[in-house]
Amino acid sequence: GAPMEQSQFWQWSTDLYVLVIICGHYEGIDERVLNVVTREISLGDFVLTCGEIPALALLNGVIRLLPGTVAKQDSLHCDSFEAGLLDYPHYTRPAEFRGWSVPDVLLSGNHAAIDQWRRHQQIDRTRDRRRDLYERWQQQEWENKKHMGQP
Repeated sequence: GAPMEQSQFWQWSTDLYVLVIICGHYEGIDERVLNVVTREISLGDFVLTCGEIPALALLNGVIRLLPGTVAKQDSLHCDSFEAGLLDYPHYTRPAEFRGWSVPDVLLSGNHAAIDQWRRHQQIDRTRDRRRDLYERWQQQEWENKKHMGQP
């Protein structure tokens, strides 16, 4: 089936009342079942011994988007893939650990500068780690600018 995507999780978390998941084992499921299913989904291009792990991934992806599941619902819109980019790096205390320091901008208290740093990190990280996502994001950005009349 088609790979699972974040946008599909959002759709399912708002549009579905019932979700039936059929998990294959070893050799898959009876071919006749495929005639009555709505959609086949894949975690990726690899093989597992059972379908429960992909089913749990699907369920977790949908359930975390349901109201009340996470403490700050607004934070879901900052996750990886929400804007077509990977997430920015996260840091905790202490400010320095084994010679690695938290970037100064994150300690500055300048929220505009922090937001700008995070955005640049998302773009750089996506370009370096997931070229396919980066190219898709670039195309979307170009189309958005074109639509808004910007060069």
